[in-house]
Amino acid sequence: MATQYYVGLMSGTSMDGVDAVLVDFSSTKPQLIATHEQQISAGLLQQLHTLADPKTGDINLLGQCDRACGELFALATNELLKKAQVTSAQVIAIGSHGQTVRHMPNLPHPFSLQIGDASTIATACDIDTVADFRRKDIALGGQGAPLVPAFHQQLFHDQHQDRVILNIGGISNITWLDRDNNQTLGFDTGPGNTLLDCWYQQHHQGNYDKSGAWAASGQADQQLLEKLLQHPYFKASAPKSTGRELFNLAWLQQYLADFPHLSDQDIQATLAQLTAVSIADDIKKLPNVDQVFICGGGIYNLDLIERLNAQLGDITVASTDALGLAPPWVEAIAFAWLAYCFIEHKTSNLPRVTGARKAAILGAFYPAN
Repeated sequence: MATQYYVGLMSGTSMDGVDAVLVDFSSTKPQLIATHEQQISAGLLQQLHTLADPKTGDINLLGQCDRACGELFALATNELLKKAQVTSAQVIAIGSHGQTVRHMPNLPHPFSLQIGDASTIATACDIDTVADFRRKDIALGGQGAPLVPAFHQQLFHDQHQDRVILNIGGISNITWLDRDNNQTLGFDTGPGNTLLDCWYQQHHQGNYDKSGAWAASGQADQQLLEKLLQHPYFKASAPKSTGRELFNLAWLQQYLADFPHLSDQDIQATLAQLTAVSIADDIKKLPNVDQVFICGGGIYNLDLIERLNAQLGDITVASTDALGLAPPWVEAIAFAWLAYCFIEHKTSNLPRVTGARKAAILGAFYPAN
């Protein structure tokens, strides 16, 4: 059977690079052919952090970053294809998530804004590009997120087991896959790595706490943890989605004024505990869970995974490696799948997850020519 190559591009809340994957959809299960991670330059990263600050309203900066991210995603794609020794003519389409700079699903006019000009990607790569996946779902009354549960359902459902797929990126989200395959649930649980990364960057060179070693050197403070867990988001019912608009350094700082005695590493330990507890609390509310499979960069935070294991008790925790898909690439593959669904005229949202009025074909088409 002839190959059906698609490229998936993903840059998440953590802004730690662009994940690019080449996926073949010619068989029943998507085949991961090649991967590439493209670093974000320090200058662009600083601009993106500025743009993602809820207080920022600079339209010139938005326009420039949109084009710069388009060029970055195009570079990631071309480097990926070079590595795979595949030509642009062999690729049916690119699915680009873009870089989220604002996610505001609860306003009177809700929106979610991902930048990375898809026309720039399409022309620079000479490949048709599908992007803007969230807008249709929001137009239908949904949150526009999370979108990956539909992909999780397609790939990871098991008729003998009630599973949770847990993605720990900047924000954490879970997908509950019931064995009967008719009650799939999914939502953002709250912070993943975003607060951990921000606090680490305040006190160290580097972007993240490798293996969670700094957090492991501290002691979580129960009083601070309880204060942080009082945020209404943790008690809200699904459908729900969030981002760094809610969980950011400014939000954290307003609590820290009452805890001047805590060391920096104790605060880091508390933030790790916040992520673990908020995830586990939501998992334990689900009807039944036999096993949790983790993807996303958070799986490499050994301290965080240890804390999560302690919170989940008897529930078995494993990597999506056990299901045949390497944890760092699951989300990027999902956006290749979303592009595939668009081209094949298949619906790709789950109204039960996002709150949309109906299932829909997601994305907008940007032709190469």
